[in-house]
Amino acid sequence: MRKKYDTEEPMTEEKGARRPTPSRKKTTKKAGKKVAKKTGKRITKKTSKKTSPPPQKLEGLPKDVEELDDIPVPVSGHVPELHLSEMHKMTISELQTMARDEGIAEITGLKKQDLIFEILKERAKASGVMYGEGVLEVLPDGFGFLRSPRYSYFPCADDIYVSPSQIRRFGLTTGTVIQGQVRPPKEGERYFALLQVDAINYENPDKIHQKAVFDDLTPLYPDDRLRMETEKDVNETRTIDLISPIGKGQRGLIVAPPRTGKTIILQLIANAIATNHPEVDLMVLLIDERPEEVTDMERNVRGEVISSTFDEPASRHVQVAEMVIEKARRLVEYGRDVVILLDSITRLGRAYNNEAPHSGRILSGGVDAGALQRPKRFFGA
Repeated sequence: MRKKYDTEEPMTEEKGARRPTPSRKKTTKKAGKKVAKKTGKRITKKTSKKTSPPPQKLEGLPKDVEELDDIPVPVSGHVPELHLSEMHKMTISELQTMARDEGIAEITGLKKQDLIFEILKERAKASGVMYGEGVLEVLPDGFGFLRSPRYSYFPCADDIYVSPSQIRRFGLTTGTVIQGQVRPPKEGERYFALLQVDAINYENPDKIHQKAVFDDLTPLYPDDRLRMETEKDVNETRTIDLISPIGKGQRGLIVAPPRTGKTIILQLIANAIATNHPEVDLMVLLIDERPEEVTDMERNVRGEVISSTFDEPASRHVQVAEMVIEKARRLVEYGRDVVILLDSITRLGRAYNNEAPHSGRILSGGVDAGALQRPKRFFGA
């Protein structure tokens, strides 16, 4: 790399030679030209430098956790405790009845997330202790939010804000399951804030320093079998055990024409894992599916069903898939067994292809060469 002073022309002088002395007027003129030339270069560098637009910041964010430490924790008396995870399981009619009991008058036309938000704000006035749970999504600005699996990690009004200080203190990353005490938003704030971390990935927060990093784990061949057989009338899972057994740490594909029962096979596999292996964390990821198929899967599968339907953009498909794989990685780091059932990897690859920047190298079928890297990373994990 050339140094800065190498770019200037050296002022050399031969030995024994006498330099003519220019007049005062000419010297001033030459110096003026040289200064103007240098200044023009500097101005060109400044104007040609591309400045990226400042990132958009969310408004109404709570204060940092270092300022939250001085806030007294509400003491629960006759007011019962509230858990956000239990409220997410309630129906709209149950939440409306609960809102009327809390004295909230204007509840007509409110969405489920807004109803929960208003109930929590009213309960906070009565000094009720509130607890929240969710999967952390760390944003590029350094802070994060706890997203709810009930809404497939979609940003909602009742998401819980996690400050950058808490993220640095516990070394939190995207996909971490966090449980803790929350506080309502103050004046000028729009989100609930995480006040105290009670559990990380269903374990004590002190164990965060004992976990292993997923990329440092050693991949091995599966040696622990997942038994699929459940009832004597279910022949499909019994056939899987005989012909193509499934083990922990194994990946597999179901290749079949449309309308041949792939979704039914996935439902049978999911229920078999939930019945025979309750210690396994089961997640069913539906990408670009119809809403009625999502409802059918939620009613027939005993597990966590995460979906992104066909009426949502490709960026939403990618965000849901990234949240699911990151959550699975965090649970594996804590020594838990995780099974992901994806329907389908073809639509997920199409979503990654639409979102990836075009490199100019197009494979057969119109797929960009760089778009397959992230689906392969998902499948390889």
